[in-house]
Amino acid sequence: MPAEQLESFLDNPAMREAVSVIFERSNEGSEELQWADVEDALSSGQWGRLIETGILVSGGTGFTFANPERVEQTLAEHGHLTDTTEGGAEIESESWAWYDKAAGVAALALFAGYWNTGIRDMIASFDNVLLAPVTDALPFYAVIIILAIVTGLYSTVLQSRLMDHEKMQAYQERMNDLKERKEAAKERGDDEALERIQEEQMEQAGDQLGMFKLQFRPMVWIMLITIPVFLWLRWKVRGGHLGVGETGLIVPLAGAVSWQEPLLGPMSTWIVWYFLCSMASRQIIQKTLNIQTSPSSSS
Repeated sequence: MPAEQLESFLDNPAMREAVSVIFERSNEGSEELQWADVEDALSSGQWGRLIETGILVSGGTGFTFANPERVEQTLAEHGHLTDTTEGGAEIESESWAWYDKAAGVAALALFAGYWNTGIRDMIASFDNVLLAPVTDALPFYAVIIILAIVTGLYSTVLQSRLMDHEKMQAYQERMNDLKERKEAAKERGDDEALERIQEEQMEQAGDQLGMFKLQFRPMVWIMLITIPVFLWLRWKVRGGHLGVGETGLIVPLAGAVSWQEPLLGPMSTWIVWYFLCSMASRQIIQKTLNIQTSPSSSS
């Protein structure tokens, strides 16, 4: 059987699990098996398909793999050899450099500005030196749009550059593979396979932490810009530093609303306007610059 055909055949999680069971019970393809040896773990249809496609061939008293080495390699690539791969190829854990850790500490310090008035006023006063010319030249709603575009561009580029998409995709594929195999084992009532899959899930519990570290690294750097901007906007609106005539927006259905007035539940108008502009700008930037911020769904 050609390698490409075997790979295509094993794309089906249920068939891949069936081949894995036969491989293990045949002592890694070195012994012949009969239908009675595996009927508790796979259906007669699966057994028949394996024979029909030439993955299993007739031996002296039963059936064996036509190419056990290739089957072993393919199963290993899909993380189905618990003896040799321990639940799949190990994904190297993400490590943070010293500057990533320093950025994390700085982000936490900035985050304290949401509760500490002194920190918030200090950050906002510094930001205001840079943003005062912009606020003097443009209405406040336009200033928010510009800030949303700048932070959207900054966060989109950083997320694309600092995120290890290959590792993230590897984590997701391995978790999805275990989920599909578990569902397939439940459908055929294979308790032995379910127990083996649950053991693999326990061994790979660190995948969640690995994914979190991958996702949080760019977020730390993004917060270094977005938190000061957000604190400045809060200082500007709630601290009474808006210019004369900067009363708010005219919103469809809601009409004229002030910047501090709740617009969406408890969220003030300025917060809603900023988030809407930020989300829209991120989408436009991603489409325009063709920037990928999440792992591809394709293998």
